[in-house]
Amino acid sequence: MAELPPVGHRVSFAKTVTEADVVAFAHVTGDEQPLHLDPDFGARTRFGKRIAHGMLSAGYISAALGTKLWPAGIVIYMGQSLQFRRPVSIGDTITAEAEVIAVDPEKRVLTVRTDCTNQSGETVVRGEATVMVDELRS
Repeated sequence: MAELPPVGHRVSFAKTVTEADVVAFAHVTGDEQPLHLDPDFGARTRFGKRIAHGMLSAGYISAALGTKLWPAGIVIYMGQSLQFRRPVSIGDTITAEAEVIAVDPEKRVLTVRTDCTNQSGETVVRGEATVMVDELRS
């Protein structure tokens, strides 16, 4: 059985948010709120422009957990808390960082701090995930 990631283990995933990403996310999820798609509408909001969906950044957390945290098997989401701290714009580069803060080896459950920052180092999303790690069957 592969060793679980220890407390302090860190991984990250980075992506620059594109116009195509925002439009695709809107269509895939059905969240076609004008704030995300209409520049004129966005200009009339407190943000002064269109912004990306908050859950798009949360998806980058999922990418970090699902593809980087435990390559020996699979990572199964059990829960995630999120605080959206500042808006994300098209062209921003978002880095999702995940750090293991607790391990339950018996249940194979990890508690993971999950933060997203922009290219300026500003936190855009802060959260905590609970995941189970499972090995592949032979």
